[in-house]
Amino acid sequence: MPAGHGLRSRTRDLFARPFRKKGYIPLTTYLRTYKVGDYVDIKVNGAVHKGMPHKFYHGRTGRVWNVTKRAIGVVINKQVGNRIIGKRIHVRVEHVQPSRCREEFKLRKKKNDELKAEAKARGEKISTKRQPQGPKPGFMVEGATLETFTPIPYDVVNDLKGGY
Repeated sequence: MPAGHGLRSRTRDLFARPFRKKGYIPLTTYLRTYKVGDYVDIKVNGAVHKGMPHKFYHGRTGRVWNVTKRAIGVVINKQVGNRIIGKRIHVRVEHVQPSRCREEFKLRKKKNDELKAEAKARGEKISTKRQPQGPKPGFMVEGATLETFTPIPYDVVNDLKGGY
């Protein structure tokens, strides 16, 4: 018989619950508040069959565009052929978790605001733009001695008995 190409085909390990994470779902999953514009990671919980997204969306990050009673609407970019389409799907909250993709950006923004405030107090302007890492400075190696090697000349030994 040929292989099936159903909705949940090839998801044995993908949707399996992790080791020692089986059983009840923590209440924080249901009590978490999502707002429109939040970034979320779609991580399918195999124990909940309702509101389960397609396997393609597992592990993807999207943005919340709608919030309903038990589910949230997430828009995710999907490459179809040569174009990228924003797909709008509704996913139950069990299959979603807040994304950490903007944490570093928020920390950097906060730090930059503090730096700007300090600079303004001193009466100067600073640039908070990120700069690419430049080349490392050159240096001289001290105390090393040079040693030159020469190859041993190749010597053909013709001691074949009864040679050609």
